[in-house]
Amino acid sequence: MSKSKTIIPLHWQIFIMLFAGGLFGFYFPAATRYTNWVGDVFLRSLNMVIVPLILFSISTGVASVGSSGSLGRLGLKTMGYYIFSTLAAIVTGFLLVTTIKPGTGAELGFKAPVEGIEAAADSFGQTLIKIVPTNIVEALAQGQMLSIIFFAVLFGFFITKVGEDHRNNLMNVLNAALEVIMKITLFIIKFTPLGIFSITAKVIAHQVEIGNSIGEVVTRLGLYFITVLAGLLFHAFVTLPLSVKILGKANPVKHFRNMATPLLTAFSTSSSNATLPLTMEAVEDNDGVSNRIASFTLPLGATINMNGTALYECVAVIFIAQAYGIDLSLGQQIVVIFTALLAAIGSAGIPMAGLVMMAVVLKAAGLPLEGIGLVLAVDRILDMFRTAINVYGDTCAAVIIAKSEGEKLNV
Repeated sequence: MSKSKTIIPLHWQIFIMLFAGGLFGFYFPAATRYTNWVGDVFLRSLNMVIVPLILFSISTGVASVGSSGSLGRLGLKTMGYYIFSTLAAIVTGFLLVTTIKPGTGAELGFKAPVEGIEAAADSFGQTLIKIVPTNIVEALAQGQMLSIIFFAVLFGFFITKVGEDHRNNLMNVLNAALEVIMKITLFIIKFTPLGIFSITAKVIAHQVEIGNSIGEVVTRLGLYFITVLAGLLFHAFVTLPLSVKILGKANPVKHFRNMATPLLTAFSTSSSNATLPLTMEAVEDNDGVSNRIASFTLPLGATINMNGTALYECVAVIFIAQAYGIDLSLGQQIVVIFTALLAAIGSAGIPMAGLVMMAVVLKAAGLPLEGIGLVLAVDRILDMFRTAINVYGDTCAAVIIAKSEGEKLNV
């Protein structure tokens, strides 16, 4: 007779602690300085495993895919879907912002200072050049995700080109290293509810301490906030589920339920990279996607498939133009759409990266960079939503690609 233990599922633990952290931060903002260290340690622990996780998972994924001769096909499918879903998100945001016109007559007095944006706003050409690292050790140390992915893909591909003995030895070492990293990751994941409590309390307490209630901030940029949120929700509950149903021939409702833990984590941490370990675990264990597909599509998606960020950038840039009374020509609108697509690819999976990449889009459209100050007040709240959409888009891609490769899934 087996003993049964009543264990609250992780996603419910996270949801409860998310709510509890919000209440704690709201009612006891001063006390959060005693709990902030928990969230800091949790995020540092996740960041600690991200670089080796991406390096080993992509290298082994590419090597295993490459050895079966399907790397090119899988790469084209993955990139094709990522471009399609990101463009769909941008077009959704574009149609909403040009229809609702939230910037017309907007309150321009509510600005926040923006520092260092000009220096961070590389052109897309510079972003492409920087994908190739001059020093891979430096890239690993600094967490330059695009460079790490580029090297990992190259390394994995050329593993398939060496002799069988060396290939097998390298694959054994990489697979063993990946297994160790996953064991460390699963240990860290056990502390996710505590980390989420601390992070949420800190965010809410900060809003309380600077005198901005969430309601006040949202009210002052109300239509803009609603427009972005409506676009994100439409993409999450219409576009992505339809793509899972039609392209992946899978059950989108079941898939969404299976992703509860990574989505709640993404929402509270605002980092798709920090959520990556949980995303990989949920997609493999709950949906049944093979490690071969998950280790290729998810780390890549966490860096370049930014559906929520691309939609947000498009809406924000056109909102800024409307607020300044600037009529964008058709050509400029097309530039905004395609620059948002390209900027989303270069947007690292870290909190607030969308603001930096927005500078690229503003620059391309010939709009003032100071306009970013108009949307800064609600950016942190929207960042939580768009990060969850970014992660959800990656998981949908993994299911669709796995199904297209003939895998039998649990959805």
